[in-house]
Amino acid sequence: MTALEPAPEPEAAPAPEAAPTSQPAPEVPYPAPVPVPAPGLVLTPEQEPRAPGRAARVTLAVVGLLAVTAASTVVTVAVGKPDGKPRAAAAAPAAAPAASASATPSPSPTPSPTPSASTPPPPPKPSSTLHGTVNGDRHGGDLRFFLVPMPDGAESYGSADGIQLSTKELCEEFGNADEMPEILKSYGYQDDAAERRYRTADGKQEVLVRMLRFKNSSMAREFAKGMTFDSGDSFDVDGDSNAKGVLMKPEQEAWTGKLVGVSSIGDIEYQVSVYVKGTPDKALLADAMKRQRERLGSGG
Repeated sequence: MTALEPAPEPEAAPAPEAAPTSQPAPEVPYPAPVPVPAPGLVLTPEQEPRAPGRAARVTLAVVGLLAVTAASTVVTVAVGKPDGKPRAAAAAPAAAPAASASATPSPSPTPSPTPSASTPPPPPKPSSTLHGTVNGDRHGGDLRFFLVPMPDGAESYGSADGIQLSTKELCEEFGNADEMPEILKSYGYQDDAAERRYRTADGKQEVLVRMLRFKNSSMAREFAKGMTFDSGDSFDVDGDSNAKGVLMKPEQEAWTGKLVGVSSIGDIEYQVSVYVKGTPDKALLADAMKRQRERLGSGG
């Protein structure tokens, strides 16, 4: 469960770009089995980021992963991967000449050509109309523009562009939702959050990406640093010295394991979660975070 405490109030009016430095945000466990006393904040597993029709979507995502993973395994073993090449239908045999009692032979019928069967082309991918800009440490435009593109064949839960989260929806994802508006405000949160959850084409992974925009890079970095976990195995994420990763192994290999990574780029704090059946490979998180980092870095 992620945990965070309000940024300390400075004794004097802070400079516009100054990050809260009077004291670090205390570590609060993730996930907490019982409510944590104020002023900590707790994110429970049941309150993972959600899309419109949010409670139903989260249930679908977790149950769907296990069901789809099992189904994909059966299909892969029993059928194998289709080669994708169209197969032509066999041509009809030519009709034999008709026998005639007449002295004048009857002409042989000419067989009609049989059209070849072809596989229809796949429907074109919908193009996004979202726009964003990168100017140094600042990201402008629609925050959803910076969500890492989904891999080929992946399916999103909800809109393929991702969804925008209101401050109320974001706060509801944390255990002490009533305190969250002030906590976010103390870190310079700009009332701008977006997320997307998708399932890979092979059905073996689900990836959830969530981003929050802050007043400046210092505040985004401090918010990311203040998130801690009381379960799972912590590890460094390859390629990002500022990121923290956590591996949460399932109790049984037939259940779903989880990887979580937290970091920031400029004024954006982002969190990537990867769900797989069994114990996850840490490289999966490193790859997902690398792609998200590059997207935030260039916007391309």
